[in-house]
Amino acid sequence: MAETTTEERNDRKSREGLVTSNGMDKTAVVTVTTRKPHPKYRKTVAKSTKLYVHDEENTLNVGDRVRIAETRPLSKLKRWRIVEILERAK
Repeated sequence: MAETTTEERNDRKSREGLVTSNGMDKTAVVTVTTRKPHPKYRKTVAKSTKLYVHDEENTLNVGDRVRIAETRPLSKLKRWRIVEILERAK
């Protein structure tokens, strides 16, 4: 079976977020913040979601900005994997 790339997996969700925890082995927590207007008042409201991400080499550090993609369930909570590291923490 041929190796597939991220471009070929168009039906999978991808998000960008900030790494907030890397204390677990091969797992990092990424916080994704979405901003949308309030339905009635139209003020922009920010909502954040914590996603558990598979980090095979334990390369992520707190503060890194990453792009993640949906994948098959890897554990009870992990459903995301790293696509690329956009920016390293300073």
